[in-house]
Amino acid sequence: MLTTFYPPSHFGGDGVFIERLSEALARQGHIIDVIHNVDAYHFLGGRALAARESNNPRIHRLRSKHPFLSLLVTHQSGRPGLYATPIKRILQQRNFDVLHFHNISLLGGPGLLNYGRAIKLYTPHEYWLICPTHLLWKFDREPCTRKSCMACTLRSGRPPQLWRYSSFLSRTIENLDAILCPSRFVLDRHRQDGVQARLVHLPHFVPLPLDKAERDRNVVPYFLVVARLEKIKGVQTLLSVFRRYDQAELWVAGTGNYKRELQRLAAGNPRVKFLGFQAEEELRKLYRNALALIVPSLCYETFGMVILEAFAQQTPVIARRIGALTEIIEKSHGGVLYSHEAELPSLLNKMQADSARRECLGQRGRDALLTHWTEKQYLARYLALIESLKERKIDGSRSNRRF
Repeated sequence: MLTTFYPPSHFGGDGVFIERLSEALARQGHIIDVIHNVDAYHFLGGRALAARESNNPRIHRLRSKHPFLSLLVTHQSGRPGLYATPIKRILQQRNFDVLHFHNISLLGGPGLLNYGRAIKLYTPHEYWLICPTHLLWKFDREPCTRKSCMACTLRSGRPPQLWRYSSFLSRTIENLDAILCPSRFVLDRHRQDGVQARLVHLPHFVPLPLDKAERDRNVVPYFLVVARLEKIKGVQTLLSVFRRYDQAELWVAGTGNYKRELQRLAAGNPRVKFLGFQAEEELRKLYRNALALIVPSLCYETFGMVILEAFAQQTPVIARRIGALTEIIEKSHGGVLYSHEAELPSLLNKMQADSARRECLGQRGRDALLTHWTEKQYLARYLALIESLKERKIDGSRSNRRF
């Protein structure tokens, strides 16, 4: 596994999923190495956290004596730069069968895709292959439907990457055997934007709870948001709604750069509670006791892990009709969709007032989770794909032999 972020040096759901996948493969007896970049985490404001040591997965944490320079070289050149030597050394230590790339923007850029001769997979947790700001979030105000990449990059405060305007990225993508898209939306968007690679739909998974715990009937009624607190996650769009909707509270779990602004916007409303970072066990309780999970994202999410986490606790979901969120709700029938905040008061009232409907939606969500999004199903498809790619490589090398 090659990725910029990995727990505990991570900010969002991509790191969580990579850890879950690595540990799931290790439990099946596969030998897993993870290479990630601690410099990037600290540079972007991450605080030092104690890392858990493990023999399998074995974790390689890259650090540089000159972190800013190392990250700048990688960002601007699109190559590993000062990280090249340790990455090559790790890859040479073992004869890897598979190299699975994730968020590699500050680990080695597209140049990293040239490394190694193993089967190469890439999972887009963001839109890095097709968007310089990774998010398809145009001018910091709206989802991107028509590209203005240079102007948008400058508006975001990021230095332009000139390699994006050459054939370098498309040439390195040719090294990939498959791009594993967590949603149909991601697959279609990459295809529409001209990515020339084998695109495979392989949705993420979440762990199932060991047992079905009972809800706490004594807790005050609340709707829940679980998100990194950034503008694109849309929490700010709920605050005016909950100034008027006084029948339940809004609990927000997570942290991020937008937290202070959200607290300012919510000032004076005791029904909005910011819970900060919550450990996995506490999150399960929060999901379980919520009237519903609200997912108000303004951007094109690549998946919707928090939706599946709510389904695991048989909790229904209210999600914005955008990107992969629409896909999951329509497939599961485990929640409702909305397009504008004006629809929310009615949806909230119906969800709160009708306990039978909540139970029905929650049960549908859990049933869909068991049908489509379990670890067992993911690994079966993942490993079958790898075997088929192995066969293709073997057949290709045979056909290329000279006699």
